[in-house]
Amino acid sequence: MPRSPSSPAFWRSPLRGPWFTSVLGIVLLGGITVLFVTGLLSYAAYNPNLSPVNDMTPDKGLLGFYLFSWPTDPSWLYRLTQGVHVTLGIVLIPVLLAKLWSVVPKLFTLPPARSFAHALERISLLLLVGGALFEFTTGVLNVQLDYIFPGSFYPLHFYGAWVFFAAFVAHAVLRVPMAVRNLRHLKDERPARHPADEGDELVAPDPVPPTFSRRGALGFVGGGSLLLFVTTAGHSFDGPLRETAVLAPHGGAEPGSGPAGFQINKTAASRGISASETSEEAWRLVVEGSGRTVRLSRADLLRLPLHSSALPIACVEGWSTSDQWWRGVRLRDLAALVGYEVGAAPDVLVESLQRHGAFRRAALRYNQVRDPRSLLALFVNGEELTPDHGYPARIIVPAAPGVLNTKWVARMTFGDL
Repeated sequence: MPRSPSSPAFWRSPLRGPWFTSVLGIVLLGGITVLFVTGLLSYAAYNPNLSPVNDMTPDKGLLGFYLFSWPTDPSWLYRLTQGVHVTLGIVLIPVLLAKLWSVVPKLFTLPPARSFAHALERISLLLLVGGALFEFTTGVLNVQLDYIFPGSFYPLHFYGAWVFFAAFVAHAVLRVPMAVRNLRHLKDERPARHPADEGDELVAPDPVPPTFSRRGALGFVGGGSLLLFVTTAGHSFDGPLRETAVLAPHGGAEPGSGPAGFQINKTAASRGISASETSEEAWRLVVEGSGRTVRLSRADLLRLPLHSSALPIACVEGWSTSDQWWRGVRLRDLAALVGYEVGAAPDVLVESLQRHGAFRRAALRYNQVRDPRSLLALFVNGEELTPDHGYPARIIVPAAPGVLNTKWVARMTFGDL
């Protein structure tokens, strides 16, 4: 019995073969393409060219291309794109692992490079496998709120995505024609002697007796993906569906009942927000722009025209809420207090009482400021904001990522950013 993984006889599973690998590869081709597109949309949702506070990616160069300001319609846009991105990424994990298992003999093939072209293919394969493991691992850790990776998730996932997708495209260009040819042989005969297997290095020369077919193996992988979907997708919904998301931090029952009984990421206590600095006597909102400064208490804000908007909250981890009823002062009306015409309100930099952590400062594009649904919210679902939902005032903007809906707002600076 050969003991070296570099020997073909070391690998004896009758399931490996080009047809099995091709089916998994075609699924990943479609799935990862959707993942990459929705990931780019998530990047665009932060309006990265608006201000460095929104995009902390160093030396991004051409990789940080930015084509449009993130729209505010429909209001559930980010909820959809990021929910698909996260849920699909988790659902594809069994497919990715099965694909890696199916081609693992190639990673040990000797000699490492038979030609220059073969060496390039091996290097691209190394980047592909390493990039896939890095992207899926960091993505799952971020969804689970386990920030144990070295550095900020945002630039790490950004650069990792480009390395992985470049290798993925190169691999797809080389392998898709072969995969399509293999898939034409749809009849699953003897597991170790499929018509597409002849002469392929993935096929075991001396396989062990099969215990189930390749179609059975694909069914097992699909069942794993379905199980992950059922136990994850619910975090993008409310009610009974959320309780099915047992693998997501924001799955299960809502955190309490009543008007404020919906999901949050950051609590006031976790960000060091004390009742003494948010009290009526102490808290003031500073609004600046065009050389003017206005200081407003909560009572002052309540005397301004108040408006209502039904908007969801959607976060980069893929979880979201349904529409909540927010009531407060329109952002464009606050811009008017410092001299801007309502229809010409500029960008705004919003700063929180929160002193540490990512996105304690966030920038919004002028189209977000001018949208009549964009509010400095004072109430939610008919009641005052709770401390954990941002009392005394928070931002709520349609279709914006949750971290841009700044809580515990202390200062707003209007102007071109």
